[in-house]
Amino acid sequence: MTRWTTDDVARMRLLSQRLVEPLATPGDVVRHLTCVQGQDYPGSTTSIALRTRSRRLAEVREAYDAGEIVRSWPMRGTLFVVPAEDLRWMLGLTSTKILRETTRRREQLGLDEAALGRAEDVARSALAGGGLTRAALLDAWERVGHPGDGGRGYHSLFHLALRGIICQGPTEGREQRFVLTEEWISSSRTPDPDDAVREWFVRYVRGHGPVPAADFLWWTKLLRRDLGPVLGAAREELEVLDVDGVEHWVDPAVVERYAGARRATAAPLLLPGFDELMLGYGDRRAVVTREEEAAVVPGGNGVFRPTVVRAGRAVGTWRRPTRAGAPVTVEAFGTALPGPVERALPRLTRELPA
Repeated sequence: MTRWTTDDVARMRLLSQRLVEPLATPGDVVRHLTCVQGQDYPGSTTSIALRTRSRRLAEVREAYDAGEIVRSWPMRGTLFVVPAEDLRWMLGLTSTKILRETTRRREQLGLDEAALGRAEDVARSALAGGGLTRAALLDAWERVGHPGDGGRGYHSLFHLALRGIICQGPTEGREQRFVLTEEWISSSRTPDPDDAVREWFVRYVRGHGPVPAADFLWWTKLLRRDLGPVLGAAREELEVLDVDGVEHWVDPAVVERYAGARRATAAPLLLPGFDELMLGYGDRRAVVTREEEAAVVPGGNGVFRPTVVRAGRAVGTWRRPTRAGAPVTVEAFGTALPGPVERALPRLTRELPA
């Protein structure tokens, strides 16, 4: 029997996440990963482009403009990029719990039913026919006495998105417009709840594995009682590896490709700060140690620095050069970067999605 290690996990995740074998289009990437970290719009655009063959940021924006992908808050109260056709059923699984958990916050902000009803009425009128930027929608609320200061504006957007009324769709310059979900998303699916949980778990594993089931529960904030009944069916589509006594779920196709692609996983990568390879797991030890994670998120402030990755592990953080033609500046976790990584920096800088 094969003895699988954390190194194997780290390398196979590059295959699952299509950082080694990229896909054809941004839509393919988002459907494969199911949800892509979207807190930072420029960073998430780069993350998606890195997983496509063309590596073009413009293609990601075109996917937004075509209504193929959208940004919203489908889980954990966090922004994600999702396939447009999947947003409604995801919210159907998660939004009730999040709305209940944020009741106290709405009370603190003075967002009672009357205030939120007024915000919804204005949004439905103002966004009809094409949508508005965040600033324009907040201004429309301000004009009817629904101020956005103190977090009220953000939470109003968040609340309406959780209820499936609005989402972020087409691009406008360096941002996106908020649009009415019912206008923007032309087709959607409504799988049975158990089927939806099974599909979400299988797709998460195929895009992130090998991974313990506990990480899926952390990722979605679904409960064990939601996942338990569908694991039997999931075993028919997935493989389970033993890694130091812990079950890790993985797509069998990734295991099959791994032997032939293992060498390719050693190639260094430059990833943006909020990349799914770092943030897509509750347990990040396959990517960074606790000490290294502190350097990626200084002071635990929630802002993730871009990382340099080799063989699935982060070896340092990077920032863009201050002069044209120069390579990125790297802060290595160790005393120095591995030689192959150091030599690759000029090329990796040139190949960053543009």
